Amino acid sequence: MRRAFVGRQPADATCFRANDRGRWQADLYGLARRRLRTLGVTSIFGGGYCTYGDPKRFYSYRRDPECGRMVSVAAIRTLEK
Repeated sequence: MRRAFVGRQPADATCFRANDRGRWQADLYGLARRRLRTLGVTSIFGGGYCTYGDPKRFYSYRRDPECGRMVSVAAIRTLEK
């Protein structure tokens, strides 16, 4: 994944860190901020949360793999005139 990002945008390398197991971890908020800035968005808020490292706020399958079922939905709602 890192290679795909950095291959297109070398500056994206700043959004990746190697972990203790030698795997790359991406700063998804950082990558999103970089993309938004290139599109001209100047007011960007939020970020800085880690679903893995904040068990009181978030569930993480990587942290707690015994879970049952989970689903996520993302949608764009269009308003008809």
